[in-house]
Amino acid sequence: MNPIIKEITASQVKTDIPPFKVGDGVRVHTKVREGDKERVQIFSGIVIARKGHGIHESFTVRRISYGEGVERVFPVNSPNIEAIEVELESEPMRSRLYYLRNRTGKAAVAVKVKTRRTDQAAATPAAS
Repeated sequence: MNPIIKEITASQVKTDIPPFKVGDGVRVHTKVREGDKERVQIFSGIVIARKGHGIHESFTVRRISYGEGVERVFPVNSPNIEAIEVELESEPMRSRLYYLRNRTGKAAVAVKVKTRRTDQAAATPAAS
């Protein structure tokens, strides 16, 4: 990228974004303007894709609402995004989870949840 463009966009890149990856369950707090009023609306779902880098980075969140799949694409560095919360960490097997689009019911939100092992469980051998 051109060094001049890098310098200009460096001040606009957000640094307070929590680390999240594809497959994680997130809650995205977005600012919504209705007339002269402004409020925060939460969109929660599973991250199915992350694209781009730097100022152009975006991610796609999918959720099931009233039996219908809804997807929204959010620019990571948008001023309309107030916060991103990671609800559920997962162990994705792919870089894009587009196959969730073809699923219905509980299978549409089924991702492998990251299990946290304690040091004791890892150190003690299994009983035979």
